[in-house]
Amino acid sequence: MASISSEPEIVLDLPNFIRVYKDGRVERLIGTDVVAPSIDPDAGIQSKDVVIDPETAVSARLFLPKTADPNQKLPLLIYFHGGGFCVESAFSPEYHNYLNSLVAEANVVAVSVDYRRAPEHPLPAAYGDSWAAVKWVASHSACGGNGNDEWLKTCVDFDRVFFGGDSAGANIAHHMAIRVGSEGLSGVNLAGIFLIHPYFGGMEPIGSERDDIKGKAFADKLWKFAFPSSSGSDDPLFNPEMDPRLSGLGCKKVLVCVAEKDLLRDRGWRYKEKLEKSGWGGTAEVVEAAEESHVFHLFKPTCDNAVTMLKRVVAFLN
Repeated sequence: MASISSEPEIVLDLPNFIRVYKDGRVERLIGTDVVAPSIDPDAGIQSKDVVIDPETAVSARLFLPKTADPNQKLPLLIYFHGGGFCVESAFSPEYHNYLNSLVAEANVVAVSVDYRRAPEHPLPAAYGDSWAAVKWVASHSACGGNGNDEWLKTCVDFDRVFFGGDSAGANIAHHMAIRVGSEGLSGVNLAGIFLIHPYFGGMEPIGSERDDIKGKAFADKLWKFAFPSSSGSDDPLFNPEMDPRLSGLGCKKVLVCVAEKDLLRDRGWRYKEKLEKSGWGGTAEVVEAAEESHVFHLFKPTCDNAVTMLKRVVAFLN
């Protein structure tokens, strides 16, 4: 008689990333660690967590620099974390530490959004959650509504608001700016967006994707995993050049950071090219880190290239 295996059946396995079992259980293989909000003893950065929508549990971690003064309003950064839409969070150590460093160097207030993740909440949930967070932030502006967070009400200059993110979070940041351009955002001026190693794709391979068939296949598979109802790799949410609204991006300056050894490098360069040709009318710049891979700055924050990139983002925010 054949033995009956007691091992749970795996229905989807993205190696070293995430695993889904037949019984519905989801096992995240990375990005599960969290750290509490705190006061950074070196930089003096305060952080706290807020619930934005109790029904969806969408929340955010807010960061306030040491020099915050109600008489001197500061720029605001709304940040969206990466992780392929399905791992990591705003409370991951890497993101907490990165935002601490960025807020200290740039002297900005930051809101790091914790959106719901796939597969439990497939896309477009993360886009809707992120827009809800953006609207919540805007509700603290003079004419935006009745927001009641004191840090945002007293310390933020809503004429100098930026969106930023890495990987999937950069994808979200772009689409939030598209939405600002198409719908507006009362009481807020979106000054610019920065996209670090943006997770964009497309049906036809470009650049180094032609030489990395497995990498391209993984990127496409991850997109469909996160967004099962998507039309595919040329979905405008994944391939921005397919979006007829591209020319209406709701800001006037964009910074794209790419890494030489990242599969997504050429997508970042192509984004700049297509944005400029769309009739958008703003200014876009790409900066490239030599010899580096995807989101290297999160795991090697003190290396020369990470420090250089941090300084470039700081300059962009100021």
